[in-house]
Amino acid sequence: MSELSPAAQAVFHAFNSKFDWVEDGVPGPQFNSIAAALRVAADQSHPKAHIEDIDYVHQSYVDGWKDALDVILAVADELEAQ
Repeated sequence: MSELSPAAQAVFHAFNSKFDWVEDGVPGPQFNSIAAALRVAADQSHPKAHIEDIDYVHQSYVDGWKDALDVILAVADELEAQ
């Protein structure tokens, strides 16, 4: 297992503190479960699911929203790669 980024570590530790699925210090298939949950959360909170017609004035808000979701998806990618 490669070293996780601080963001991925935080997500994994939060998950593991509730379920304690790590055996002998080696994480198992829960990385894929966490990644899948993050992907669904990002998909469900995407602006396209909430804003039908956005005025150009608010485009920077939508762009920031998408950037935040990209960070979540990057953590999901990292966890899936484990």
